[in-house]
Amino acid sequence: MKNCILFIFLLSSFLGIAQLQLTGTVTNYSEPVAFANVFLTNQNDEMVINSGGITDENGFFSIDTKKGVYRITISFIGFQDWKKELLIEKNLDLGAIILKEDTENLDEVVITSQKKLIEQKTDRLVFNVENSIAAAGGNAVDALRVAPGIRIQNNNISMIGGESSRIMIDGRLLQLTGEDLISFLDSMASDDIKKIEIITNPPAKYEVVGNGGIINIIYKKGRRNSWKNTSGLTYNQNTFSFTTLRNSFFYNKNKIRLILSANGSKGNIRNQENSTISFPNSTWEIDTESKDEKNNYSGRFSLEYDISEKIKIGGQYLGNYNQPDSKGNGITNISNNQNSVDSLLINDNNRSDRVTSHVLNAHVITLLDTIGRKVSVDFDYFRYNNSLENDYIVNTFSANNEFIGINQAAQNFSNQNIENYSAKVDIEHPMTFANLSYGAKLSFITTLNDLENFNTITGSPVFDTNLSNQFEYKENVQALYINGSKKLNSKWNFKAGLRLENTETNGYSITLNQRNENNYLKVFPTFYTSYQKNDDHNFSFNYGKGINRPSFRDLNPFRSFINSNAYSEGNPFIQPSFTDRFTLAHNYKGKLITNLYYSRTTDGFGTLFSADAENEIQTIIRRNYYTTAFFKISETYTFDSLSWWKSQNYFSFSLQNTELDDDLNSSPQNGNQFYFSTSNTFVLGKTTKLQTDFWYASKTKSLLYNVDNMYNVTIGLKQSFLDNNLQVSLVFNDIFDTASLRNLSSEINGVKTIYGQNYSSRNVRFSLSYSFGNKKVNVKNRGFGSDDERNRAN
Repeated sequence: MKNCILFIFLLSSFLGIAQLQLTGTVTNYSEPVAFANVFLTNQNDEMVINSGGITDENGFFSIDTKKGVYRITISFIGFQDWKKELLIEKNLDLGAIILKEDTENLDEVVITSQKKLIEQKTDRLVFNVENSIAAAGGNAVDALRVAPGIRIQNNNISMIGGESSRIMIDGRLLQLTGEDLISFLDSMASDDIKKIEIITNPPAKYEVVGNGGIINIIYKKGRRNSWKNTSGLTYNQNTFSFTTLRNSFFYNKNKIRLILSANGSKGNIRNQENSTISFPNSTWEIDTESKDEKNNYSGRFSLEYDISEKIKIGGQYLGNYNQPDSKGNGITNISNNQNSVDSLLINDNNRSDRVTSHVLNAHVITLLDTIGRKVSVDFDYFRYNNSLENDYIVNTFSANNEFIGINQAAQNFSNQNIENYSAKVDIEHPMTFANLSYGAKLSFITTLNDLENFNTITGSPVFDTNLSNQFEYKENVQALYINGSKKLNSKWNFKAGLRLENTETNGYSITLNQRNENNYLKVFPTFYTSYQKNDDHNFSFNYGKGINRPSFRDLNPFRSFINSNAYSEGNPFIQPSFTDRFTLAHNYKGKLITNLYYSRTTDGFGTLFSADAENEIQTIIRRNYYTTAFFKISETYTFDSLSWWKSQNYFSFSLQNTELDDDLNSSPQNGNQFYFSTSNTFVLGKTTKLQTDFWYASKTKSLLYNVDNMYNVTIGLKQSFLDNNLQVSLVFNDIFDTASLRNLSSEINGVKTIYGQNYSSRNVRFSLSYSFGNKKVNVKNRGFGSDDERNRAN
């Protein structure tokens, strides 16, 4: 018996040694090809299959075989078969293998598939906007509002519980933040967006910006061998209303890929803000409301051309013109310690605004060989201009509404120009021991802010030198990066990277003759690993270091007055903050995803409601003031067992611990938060779908602030006609008007401030779109039973 066991052991060991491993990754030039067939046949007889398999969702395959001479064949519908003779004497990694399109036979392909609404990748969460009813007919801001784990408050976009996130468009960083960013995203139609990638820990290839990670918005590119035109009309009703017209044209045939789109909006929206400032001897209650024009026009032009099978050239332009003129009024009640109103301040404000932006890109992609080596070169240009004229007067009244006098009257002329030139080269270099990618980037940014303030109390404008300013800011960044990834076998996958950035900044107040320079060289490492235990369980871990640079608006030292006792100002001496991020995740069958996330931010900066209690003056300032540690555990659960009901659910619990700088006269607010969201799609008929979205964020304490709870209920209905060419949707957003920021409170220097806002989050949106064209590659959506299939015609 012992001899028999020994014999079996030696035999199995010998067979194990004799087995060799053949690995590789299959792509279609730009992205992995999942579920491609891979098989080895005898060299002289292709009918005799030695071994085989299929690629996973990352395009990777691993085949066990013995020593010998074989022919490998890789096939996938819509592509030409890839064949090669192989001499296998040891473990062999073929690297990246490029499949070419089968243009002759592709025209007749008909595939039925439906991508998931939410997909969890190794280093990012993917929200497929084109499958969301709630985002239909809206803009990019509407799409971000319904994306899992994203929050938009006070013109700030962030991941739940985290800090500000930066926005990329097709992998290119947008040099805008705050109100300027929201205005730009308002001009982008959600129906032109394919997906949104939520990247908490960006790879070294991307700029290491934003303590809250990167959100990458990816445009639709059009299906192969087809042309399509889509026209749309959207009507949005809140207190006021606005209408949007759009048209998108896609042409993708042979060597040319062309995209033309235009959007225009006209109407008005209502914005409200309120704050309560409790000084020792008085309380100031400020309520403002404005009617803002929704008057913007945007266009997109994209062209790519295949010079040869190995060289592609292309360019893209995004243009936006916005005229968000505004008429507003505000009332400030000033009460004494007995809660009796002593006086009133009434503010009338008229604002004329012109905003233009231009984004240009030119690129060349060269494929060096058939194993995946390629070079990409990009040249980018971005220009942004905001020309603002603001006329306001603040009158003082007694408690009996008797006019006392003019508190403040002024006329402001502000002009902001941002110009950014950048160039980068990216090289993908598969090798036998690892897949390498490396590259470099140069970026040059110049921003000029010019503010002229005129005192108009007397009725005649008088130039105010104390409140006028010219500020110039320059930022130059030189970066190098290298990434390496290795799939050891069918279970283990590793990826690591280093990014080196040298930053030079120069801020100069021309009016004050004040200059602030900053130069620093930093290294930013990233690391990812994943372990596929079996078909059901996948474990992953990643780490990365990031930097958050202050926005141009935050650096500008000029003052903007609300009234004579309240103003906002920037700070040119803000330093960047740095964040270390760690994520541990478990994915069960792609349906239950558990994430543990930890980050630590040093030298953090932000906006503070500071105050001078003695003189009863409130200032909104920006400065570095904290170090914070943040922990979050989250669960993402997908239910799709029923053909008529699909549910995507997200839950998170977070903790935050903050340490404030010693010179800040305030106490840190450390607490926890519970967040839950669910998105449910119901198939009511062959052409009818209903989507219900709900999210809830509990009360929390963070940094200096206490924040009240919020929740959102949104219902959307989508009806298709004429073989899905005509789409009609009706969406009720924030039905109970409970998704806006309220009761954000902080206390500095013994003065407590409570702030809230409502930017018309409750609205009804009706949209109508019609598509026509030559769709030889025909992709039809069916019920949810096909979720595991891939959209192979994309």
